[in-house]
Amino acid sequence: MRYSLLFLFLFACGSDYTPKPRAFFKIKFPEKEYQTFSDDKLMFSFLYPKYTKVERDKNVNFLNINFKKFSGKLHLTYAKLNDDLNAHIEQSRSLAYKHNKQADMISEQVYVNDENNVFGMLYDYQGITATSSQFYLTDSLNHFFRGSFYFNTQINDSIAPVNNFIKEDIKVLIESLRWD
Repeated sequence: MRYSLLFLFLFACGSDYTPKPRAFFKIKFPEKEYQTFSDDKLMFSFLYPKYTKVERDKNVNFLNINFKKFSGKLHLTYAKLNDDLNAHIEQSRSLAYKHNKQADMISEQVYVNDENNVFGMLYDYQGITATSSQFYLTDSLNHFFRGSFYFNTQINDSIAPVNNFIKEDIKVLIESLRWD
């Protein structure tokens, strides 16, 4: 009996073991709910996710939207135009293309909202970069608004679902921006 159990244990397991592929943690995303940001000192308003926190910089024209749960921040800058729209656009383009060496691809998506007088460009990055999205919005005469999202870590395959989730929130912000 003893030998039959030993025999069973030795030969019951076959040598055709296949290891399981590496898996990533399941991420539970919060429900998409938005609230309005507006301020008397600033000349705009927009929607931002309820699961984030707007943080003010010492400079009133700088804001951060902290995606603390996902270890990332959307850095926002507002500037009143003084006949310098081209300089702001070129600076935004230059900052966006600083990541060209690391990115597999940068796509540019033009944004036009004639009804609300909001125009801009969204730079969307593919590959391992420090940023996942950057954008600028303007009315071409008075206002310039720029944003760039950064994770506190490099973007890789395991963070891709989070990156895609946050990109949706950035698009909601862009589409909801209104000049006051």
